[in-house]
Amino acid sequence: MRVSLTSRQAAFQREVERFLADALPPTVADKVERGEGVDRAELSAWTRILDERGWAAPHWPVEHGGTGWSLVERHLFDMACRAAHAPALSGFGLNMVGPAIIRYGTAEQQARFLPATRRGDLWWCQGYSEPQAGSDLASLRTRAERVGDEYVVNGQKIWTSAAESADWIFCLVRTNPDVQAQRGISFLLIDMANPGITVEPLIAFNGKRLWNQVFFTDVTVPVGNRLGEEDRGWSVAKSLLGDERLMVSRVAENSRLLARLRELAGTAPDGAQPVGASHAMQRKIAELDIRLRALETTSLRLLTTVDEGRQVGAEPSMLKLRGSTLVQAFDELLFETAGYWGLAQDGGGATPPVGPRDLEYVASGMFHHRGYTIAGGSSEIQRNIIAKEVLGL
Repeated sequence: MRVSLTSRQAAFQREVERFLADALPPTVADKVERGEGVDRAELSAWTRILDERGWAAPHWPVEHGGTGWSLVERHLFDMACRAAHAPALSGFGLNMVGPAIIRYGTAEQQARFLPATRRGDLWWCQGYSEPQAGSDLASLRTRAERVGDEYVVNGQKIWTSAAESADWIFCLVRTNPDVQAQRGISFLLIDMANPGITVEPLIAFNGKRLWNQVFFTDVTVPVGNRLGEEDRGWSVAKSLLGDERLMVSRVAENSRLLARLRELAGTAPDGAQPVGASHAMQRKIAELDIRLRALETTSLRLLTTVDEGRQVGAEPSMLKLRGSTLVQAFDELLFETAGYWGLAQDGGGATPPVGPRDLEYVASGMFHHRGYTIAGGSSEIQRNIIAKEVLGL
C-alpha cells in the first residue's frame, strides 16, 4: 500500500519540485546522477541557494533559520531532492554540530557559527573515532589539559571524513582521566587552521581519498570553544547522534536507486535485448520495489505519529536496519546489471565509458555503501535494540 498525501502535502511536494526544476544547476544534477560527486564550491553554492529560500536547514528551529516543517514534509522534501539529483548537503554542519550548538551553545557561539554553517560558508568535520576508540568511543585518549583560559589538545582522530576541506572540527576529548570514562569527556569546537593540526589522507582501494587521520600536537583551544559543560561532552554527543534518528530510512536514496536500476535495465545496445526483459531480472526488481514500499509505509507511519504529538520508542532502529540493507541490495543488482555492459574505468579516463554514462561509478557506489550497515549504528546493534526495546525479548 501507499500512504496517501493530504492536499496540503501534495501542494507542498509540487512546490518543492518546481523550485528544484528552476534552481538546481543542471551541471550539478548531472554529476550527482552519474555518481561523480560535487566539489566544495558547487556544494556551497547550492547550499546558499537553498538558504536564500529558507530551506537549507529544515529541521532547525525557525528562530535559527529553520522551516517549521513537519517530519512528513521534511521527508517529501528529501524525496524530491533525491529524485532531482540534488547533492546532499554537508551533514556534519547542518545535521550534527548545528543542532548541538542550538541546544548547548551560548548566544555568542550560536551567532558565530550557525548562520555561516547554514549558508555553506563554514564547513565542519567530526573528530570522534580514534585508532583504539571506534565502537567503544568512551575509551578515547585524545587529551585536553586546561591551562588558564585555554585547553592544550594532544592526540589523534581517524576516519575523519572531509577533514582535508573542513574549516572547523567538532571533537570529543578527554578532560578528566580520573572519573568514569563517559564523565571525563568534553566537546570542543576547534579551528582546523590552528598550529599543531596535521591532516593525513586515508586512501580507499579505488584510489579515492574518502577519510583522513587528524593529529593534534599542543593545539591551543579557547575555553570559550567548549560546547556544554566541562567533562559533560558525552551528553552533547549522545543528543547529537539522536537528533536525526527518525530520518534514517534512506527511502529517498533507495527510490533514486530504483529509478536508476529500471532505466539501466531497460537499456541495451542496438539490436540487443535489454537485461531487464528477462523474467528473472523483472522479479528481482519487483522484490526490491516491494521492500521499498514497505519501508516507505513504515517510515511515513512513524513520522506521522510524531507529527501528531505521539511518542515512538525504538522503532526507528527498524528504519535504519532496513534502509541501509536495502541500499546495498540495490547496489548489488545495479552491479549485476552493469555486468551486462562491462564496467568502464572508475574515475574518468580518456576513453568514454561503454554503455550508459552512469555505469562508471556503479562499483565505487557499491563498495562505499558497504559501510552503511556500520555507520550510525551497526546492523547487529540495531537488531539488539529491536529485540530488547520493541519485541521485549
